[in-house]
Amino acid sequence: MAQAAETGLARVLALAGAPHGVEQALGTLHIAPNLFDGDAGVVTQAQMAMALNVWLFADLLSRVPTAARIADNTTSAIVFDHGALRTIDGPTGALPSGHHAFARLLEPLGYVMGGVYPLPRLRMTGRAYVHAAMPEDIPQFFVSELHIDQLELEARSAAERVFGASSDPLPATDAERLARLSELGYLPMDEAAALLRTLVSAFDRHHSEPSLADYDTLLRHSGEAAWIATEGNAFNHATTRVRDVETLATELKAKGYPLKATVEISANGRVRQTAILADKVSRSFAGADGGTITRDVPGSFYEFITRDIDPDTGTIDLTFDTGNATGIFAVTRSA
Repeated sequence: MAQAAETGLARVLALAGAPHGVEQALGTLHIAPNLFDGDAGVVTQAQMAMALNVWLFADLLSRVPTAARIADNTTSAIVFDHGALRTIDGPTGALPSGHHAFARLLEPLGYVMGGVYPLPRLRMTGRAYVHAAMPEDIPQFFVSELHIDQLELEARSAAERVFGASSDPLPATDAERLARLSELGYLPMDEAAALLRTLVSAFDRHHSEPSLADYDTLLRHSGEAAWIATEGNAFNHATTRVRDVETLATELKAKGYPLKATVEISANGRVRQTAILADKVSRSFAGADGGTITRDVPGSFYEFITRDIDPDTGTIDLTFDTGNATGIFAVTRSA
């Protein structure tokens, strides 16, 4: 990050102690030039939003080797379209339930809710958060929540044991910083760096490791609940915007990448998506005898999307599609 050290975006990442992979992502991703402009002593809402996205994108690549291989072999700048995470709509201890845990973080960065997408087959609801000032240039967040009250009784009981004592990663100091960022539109550099570290930490697991019995119970009733039990609120996937997702899917399959069988096409035909199958990760569980059991489970994945122009607005169609999302979610059950 030394070459751009005087810019707000790069400097806040450096001062926040971002790992080396973030520096690589900063040079790999397509970033609007104006996000590097401005006073080096402050960080704007848009710069904070982009800094968070760069760090989370790099974090996903560090956890998903297949995604890292694809990114490493991409010759042009990667257009980061959106990141997705899963939340629990139910008892979550000190952590606000469902999408509320992240609305309080994203809205002060300049995000607004762009759409609500019911996912009834998954007993979930998705919400898209789009950046009001730079909707096409700053990645969206697709925040889904699993409705615990729609699960069967034994799964509801397991979910309460797993998620019911979750901790809140947002201390009062950073809640106050978010309030000032929302009011002023910027923060001094040192405060922005401290806040950025907290924001990144929110995209993690905030409950203890589940028991294997509770995990298996959740898995029988909801693959998505089981995924959140091990991965928490980490990025479920990161999505890159590409020119022709169908052609890319054919090319990646020919190279041996484990893609889902079909490309998902939205009802309006303008949004087309596919994804690699989730890489497996090793996770620990509490055994019945008090010991620790390790099992390989589905982790996160990498997605590709093509967005056509909406003829009614003349701009990129930034919407999502319930059918597409339902189909994409299956890749964490296929690994």
